[in-house]
Amino acid sequence: MTIRLWSAVVALSMSVVLHASAQDANYPTKAITVVLPFGPGSGTDTTTRIITKYLSESLGQQFIIDAKPGANGSIAATTVARAKPDGYTLFATTNTTHSANPFLLKTLAYDPQKDFKAIARTGDLPFMLVVDAKIPVKSVKELIAYGKANQGKLTFASGSSSSHVSGATFARQAGLDMQHVPYKSNPPALTDVIGGRVTMMFVDILTGMPMVSSGDLRALAVTTKARSALAPDLPSMDEAGVPGFDITSWQGWFAPAGTPNEIVVKLNTELRKVINRPDVKAELAARGMDAFSSSPEEMDQFVKDQMTLWRRLVSEAGIERQ
Repeated sequence: MTIRLWSAVVALSMSVVLHASAQDANYPTKAITVVLPFGPGSGTDTTTRIITKYLSESLGQQFIIDAKPGANGSIAATTVARAKPDGYTLFATTNTTHSANPFLLKTLAYDPQKDFKAIARTGDLPFMLVVDAKIPVKSVKELIAYGKANQGKLTFASGSSSSHVSGATFARQAGLDMQHVPYKSNPPALTDVIGGRVTMMFVDILTGMPMVSSGDLRALAVTTKARSALAPDLPSMDEAGVPGFDITSWQGWFAPAGTPNEIVVKLNTELRKVINRPDVKAELAARGMDAFSSSPEEMDQFVKDQMTLWRRLVSEAGIERQ
């Protein structure tokens, strides 16, 4: 290669790098799509819409919500993993896709760690145990007694890994023979619980509380180790008679692997500003979410730790990979 040709190649390379750097610095310059693993009306859908409303104001661009429910969130996760890593396709997801699926599903078309770049953790969505209000039980102990008197006849619904693992864990610890009925997301599952087609389910407080307030469902306990400030009148499962029960759903944001660090840092900065606002925290708390933020590095380590935790939870629940 001649010196002149080499100089031209170097100049072109520098031009490309400088152009990319300028684009990153000006990010975002167009609408951003946020892919969700669950359908409309789910806790993830509701809280993400609140967060993106404020992000849109601070970043000056529209955020488009694209829900892709199904296959335990794998459809959505695979979509983002294969998306262009330019900051315009993001993933607002939960422990379902990034902690539990590797141990619930035999095959995954994505790698929760290698295919994504952590942006920030956004909070927790505590779950609660609900039953059809027409069932003659008003406590967890009464539900267990009812189940033992009707062995093999009770069912539990799930619309996420948290609801699935919680249901299987409860059945195993309580000594109940219960059939699992899976759904693409929690709202349609709750419809069948209310309709009496399914006995019970574990659901995030945000999604389930309106039906509890209306009297269509009866809430018996929360899944956190201690009582939740989001539903202080409900006992924990541990208090209610299932010792050591402690399962919580978390939320976080990711970008495809390869997304420039400058973009990730900018998104993290703006997300943290939004999440740490007292009015936003209050708005999310009113809908059942305990909101808080993290750095990308903290989120990355958290996901690694959660993989270890959910491997144990799935194993102890006796769930076989599907």
